Amino acid sequence: MIIKKAEIIITAVKPSQYPPEDSPEIALAGRSNVGKSSLINTLINRKNLARTSGQPGKTQTLNFYNINDDFRFVDLPGYGYARVSRKEREKWGDMINRYLTERRSLKEVILLLDIRHSPGEHDKMMYDWIKSIGFKGIIVATKADKLSNNQRSKQISVICKELGIKDRSLVIPFSATKKLNKDKVWSTIKKVLNT
Repeated sequence: MIIKKAEIIITAVKPSQYPPEDSPEIALAGRSNVGKSSLINTLINRKNLARTSGQPGKTQTLNFYNINDDFRFVDLPGYGYARVSRKEREKWGDMINRYLTERRSLKEVILLLDIRHSPGEHDKMMYDWIKSIGFKGIIVATKADKLSNNQRSKQISVICKELGIKDRSLVIPFSATKKLNKDKVWSTIKKVLNT
């Protein structure tokens, strides 16, 4: 995809702050530090439109990015970070739940997982949540450059088994560093936007 325009339009915590529902949206979910910002930056060929943080649990808002005036990426707060208070985690849960269940312009939720690890309890909960709302359950398995092709294939099998995924093509190994499968992620997003 040729990127002519990419900008952050708003960071929001409640529906009254969301932009109007006049563009389709693709939400990105995942643990803190799984690489959501790196995925956005790689896809749009920018170094730091989406801020990457060395500090897990930093994104505490829904970040809306306008892409080419065609659609939006919505970066959801990372989950599963232990140092954040329980009250804070519950607040994020409510914020994410409200967005996922009430936003009519939301076309798909892509779940990011670190390919090097089996899905954890929070990942499974998030995946089940995404599926229960009626989305496809597309997984972008990040940090794939850290594994050999053989190891990648094994880890995709583990992810599919743990999450009960029948269609392996729904799991895309990805590396922001090597730009591995950048085109595949884009073609998956385009398919979603065209349905």
